[in-house]
Amino acid sequence: MRKVLLIEDDKDVLENTATILEFANYEVATAENGKIGISKAKAFMPDIIVSDIMMPEMDGYAVLETLHQDPNTASIPFIFLTAKSERKDMRTAMSLGADDYLIKPFEEQDLLQALDIRLRKNDFLRLQFSKSLGGINTFFKEASEYFGMELLSKNHKTRKFQTGEEIYREADPANFLHFIQKGNVKTFKMTECGKELITGMHGKGDFIGQLSLLNHSGTYLETATVLEDTEILCIPKQDFTTLVYGNKAVSNKFLDLISNDLIHVQEQLIDMAFSSVKRRAAKALLDLHEKGLMENLDQSGLDIPREDFAAIIGTATETAIRALSEFKQMGYVGVGTKKRLVLLDIRGLKQVAEFG
Repeated sequence: MRKVLLIEDDKDVLENTATILEFANYEVATAENGKIGISKAKAFMPDIIVSDIMMPEMDGYAVLETLHQDPNTASIPFIFLTAKSERKDMRTAMSLGADDYLIKPFEEQDLLQALDIRLRKNDFLRLQFSKSLGGINTFFKEASEYFGMELLSKNHKTRKFQTGEEIYREADPANFLHFIQKGNVKTFKMTECGKELITGMHGKGDFIGQLSLLNHSGTYLETATVLEDTEILCIPKQDFTTLVYGNKAVSNKFLDLISNDLIHVQEQLIDMAFSSVKRRAAKALLDLHEKGLMENLDQSGLDIPREDFAAIIGTATETAIRALSEFKQMGYVGVGTKKRLVLLDIRGLKQVAEFG
């Protein structure tokens, strides 16, 4: 049973509204003014609060501000139920963080619908979705259930790609968002002189193609090629568009899920500009290891062309090879089976990455 705290100084309105909520199968606690309401909120810990604005002791605005300052009550959905009907009052309420604003006299159905919408939204926002096939499918299911969004393809399926195969090519129509369920992927653009400019190395749990789907040209901005046998979950553009533009709460959750690590990208750009080649190389190796694209000596290692590694750290191939050779002499990296690069001393590489 969901819990509602009702704060209202008019005794008749308080009792009538409480009765409506109880008949709708809510557990209701009541408070006759804002000061008592704050105490009740902290003791009762309701799932949602419905409050008047004009009250003795403390008005509804002050109640909302006070509860938002307490981490234990800050995330509780808050609805104003008031006779104040001017637009400036509504703007004040919403600017303080209210979730909804109902004007007295109100229809019973309007109140119950407002409660249902805000509770479903709050439930959805509290959910955590893992970056896995199960997590992505759960997100689609929950988004559909909580917000009534009809997704065009409810059962998203995976495609398998072999080593060296292209997932998509630059300038092709951008029809899918791709989620890497298994394997490793390289994305790159071709320069005017015909050289590859690597835009990213991606592994399990990463999304690719997001910016292309948001781009007005309607085409992929880069080429994606698999580095080893890979499984990809393909999400149609129609579903992507529905999730991004259909509902603000869903959009924020979805964009957070598919954004990957943009802060890390920013750090890479700063390193490209100011760090030494050796330090950039160490950071790149550690980053590939953290992404699961490169393992230690007991695992399979990484089979990456030296020119690709050079592109990642923004230097000439010969310079990148010299850095790797130096790491090999220091015992930080080695060559495993099938001549794959493996890490031997992660701690040593971390020292180089931190201090240069």
